[in-house]
Amino acid sequence: MRVGIIGANGQLGADLVKAFIGHEVTAWTRNDFDVRDRKRVLATVIDTNPHIVVNTAAFHNTDACEGNASLAFEVNAVGSRNVAQACQACGGLLVHISTDYVFDGQKTEPYTEDDRPNPLNVYGTSKLAGEHLSASICARYYIIRVSALFGTTGGSSKINFVERMLSKANAGETLTIVDDLVTSPTYTVDAASTIRGLIEAEVPSGTYHVTNAGACSWYRFAETILQEAGITADLRPTTIAALNPKARRPKYTALTSAKLGASGLSQLRSWRDALVEYLSVKRDEVLA
Repeated sequence: MRVGIIGANGQLGADLVKAFIGHEVTAWTRNDFDVRDRKRVLATVIDTNPHIVVNTAAFHNTDACEGNASLAFEVNAVGSRNVAQACQACGGLLVHISTDYVFDGQKTEPYTEDDRPNPLNVYGTSKLAGEHLSASICARYYIIRVSALFGTTGGSSKINFVERMLSKANAGETLTIVDDLVTSPTYTVDAASTIRGLIEAEVPSGTYHVTNAGACSWYRFAETILQEAGITADLRPTTIAALNPKARRPKYTALTSAKLGASGLSQLRSWRDALVEYLSVKRDEVLA
């Protein structure tokens, strides 16, 4: 099976490359093409002729998206359209990675795939547009919504929320973290494994939520990170209103899946268990 992974040097992309070991994987990064460049996307993907294209590329800095809506839509919507057109030209399966920020946060229990999206900000709106374009262009597709990703690669900035908390705590800094935004922290190793499972199970085209089980505020997530790492720090809760960011944030975007079990797949383990493994892997890397 030939698998093309776009954004292969990001947190999720890197673990997807590992998850598909044993298959013929082509790992594309920004150096290979920019998803906004339609001609380059079509030429590169069609030349490779993959059976599956996984698109993890995104402009995901929420406040930066708010200040540059045109770029957000060029990457997250138009770029997604370009990838979908290339995948459809190959007759392949498109796996499009989306976000919990397509929801407005008005619920008090986890969102399922059946809940109606209603984004509050440019980032969420541009990602929802990418979902619609992907689904309308590709005959075979999975829209995969994830949230609060943490992975050992660290993404384009080579650092994630877990590592930021540990770095600041070790430096003796005060950590002031929002306690009124609730999410589902998700380990990219688990997400990548489940995405492969969905593909191998040949589930029907549609939208799937792929997050570790459970929910917590960002403050609670930070508190648990420090506890599991055995680090004492000056950790203080705050509110999103006190931070006054450019973009509106949905208050509650925990996700769960109503469809994984129906497809014969297991729900992901708890976010806390996933965090414990992540920290263990990182410790082993340091000692190696």
